[in-house]
Parts: sequence; structure tokens; C-alpha cells
Amino acid sequence: MNTYTDYLWFNTKKRQEFVRITDEVAAIVKTSGIADGLVLVSAMHITAGVFVNDWEEGLIGDFQTWLEKLAPAGLPYRHHQTGEDNADAHLKRTIMGHQVVLPITGGALDLGPWEQLFYAEFDGQRRKRVVVKAMGN
Repeated sequence: MNTYTDYLWFNTKKRQEFVRITDEVAAIVKTSGIADGLVLVSAMHITAGVFVNDWEEGLIGDFQTWLEKLAPAGLPYRHHQTGEDNADAHLKRTIMGHQVVLPITGGALDLGPWEQLFYAEFDGQRRKRVVVKAMGN
């Protein structure tokens, strides 16, 4: 089995932002030379996530509205008693997930017809990264 590791870096303009990363991960998979295997895509920060879903503007807005209802910003969270102000970002990341594992077939991402890969930032405006690790033959 072979492995290949690369990183994607983000510095979002907004505190909460969804960034489509399908093409960047597909390029890393191609560079890896892995023909058949898996690719792990994992946010390396506890206030960011990675998920797979449809790339449709209305749905992205629905995610943002839904997450704000589940974990609203500005509440007096216990985490804020430690001097932090981002408890909602931690909760939103937990809801959306921090990593995905995707199949590689024929040297390419093997996604369903509407599946796209996203980086979800919940406490942005500073530099963060995602690890992309391809494994296989």
C-alpha cells in the first residue's frame, strides 16, 4: 500500500463560510498516483469541518440557518467562561463532522452524481488547514 499526504490551507473572509474543495482534493488524488484506495480529508482545527453534500446555493443557506438554530452564536455558553467566544463554532463542527473518507477508483475520486466536498469554517478569519491523505495501490 502507498500513501500520499498534502494540505489545503484556508483563511476565510467571514467567521462562518462553506468552501467547495472537490476540485482541490481531486487534484491531490491525481498527484498521489493512487489508482484504487481511499482518501481521508480531515479538518485539523476544532472549529472547522469537512462534509459531502450537494453544491446548491439554497441548500448551503439551509445548512447555515439550521446550524444557527441548533447552536446560536452569542449565547452565554460555559466555554465562554474560559475567555473564549466560539462555543457555537465547536458545536457546529461537531454537528457537521470533522472528516470524510472517500473512495478512489481508477485514479480519481469516486463520487455520486451530486456529491461535492466542502470545508466548513465556523470560527474563521485566521489561517487553518485540512489534511488530505490518499492511501491505496
